[in-house]
Amino acid sequence: MSTLLLRLAAPLQSWGLTAKFDTRDTQRLPTKSGVVGLLAAALGRRRHEAIDDLKALRMGVRADQEGELLSDFHIARGSGKDPYVTTRYYLSDAVFVVGLEGQDSLLEALEAALRQPAFPLFLGRRSCPPEGRLSLGIQRGIGLQDALKDAPWQARAWYQDRHKGMGGLQVLVEAPPGAGGTFYLQDEPLSFDQARRRHSHRSLQVYSVSVPREKSEIGAAEVDRTTHDAMMDWGD
Repeated sequence: MSTLLLRLAAPLQSWGLTAKFDTRDTQRLPTKSGVVGLLAAALGRRRHEAIDDLKALRMGVRADQEGELLSDFHIARGSGKDPYVTTRYYLSDAVFVVGLEGQDSLLEALEAALRQPAFPLFLGRRSCPPEGRLSLGIQRGIGLQDALKDAPWQARAWYQDRHKGMGGLQVLVEAPPGAGGTFYLQDEPLSFDQARRRHSHRSLQVYSVSVPREKSEIGAAEVDRTTHDAMMDWGD
C-alpha cells in the first residue's frame, strides 16, 4: 500500500454534512464524501457512475491551518416559489493535508487526473475552487498515518511564523470499528446519483502529530508568492 497526499487550500472551503431547512453547515475538516466527489470529478465520472474503488481508499486528514468559520446568506429562487434566504457556512483561509491509502495503480491514475481534471474541481461547493496544485505526490510503500506524520507543514508562511510553539496538528483517520477512542461520522458516499444519493458511517480516530517545519517543494513559501496585481491598468 502507498499513500497519495493532497493539499487542500483556498480562500473558502465548505464540507457540508447536513442541510437542515435553509441552513447549510460545514465540518471543520474535509469530509470523505467531498474528497471522493473531487476525485470522481477529476476522473470524469458522472454522478450515476460507480465510486466503489474511490470510497474503498482509506482516508486521513491533517489540519495544517484550521481556518475561521464564516457564515454567509444567499437569496434562493425555486420553481414556483417566492425568493427565500438561506444561510451557508464556510471555512476561510484553511489548509489541509489529505492522505488516501490504496493500491499504486489507482493512486497513479488519481494523481494524473488531478493534474488534468476532466471536470472543474471544488473544495466542497462550486463557489470554492482550490488554489495551486492539489497533489503533494505518492508516498510509495508508506502507510496513511506515517505519510501524514512525515509530510512537511503546509500552512502559509505567516501562519507558521505565528504558531511556532504549536504542540501538534490535529489528525483524523479511518480506524477499525471498536478500536480505542473511535467515533462515527455519516460521510462515506455510496452513490452520488441525484435520484438516490446515499451515505454510510465511517469509524474514525482523532490524535495529534508534530510535523517537520521545513518548507516542501510546493509548500507554503511557493503558494504565497504571486505577481498578480488586481489594480493593474489593463487599458481599454
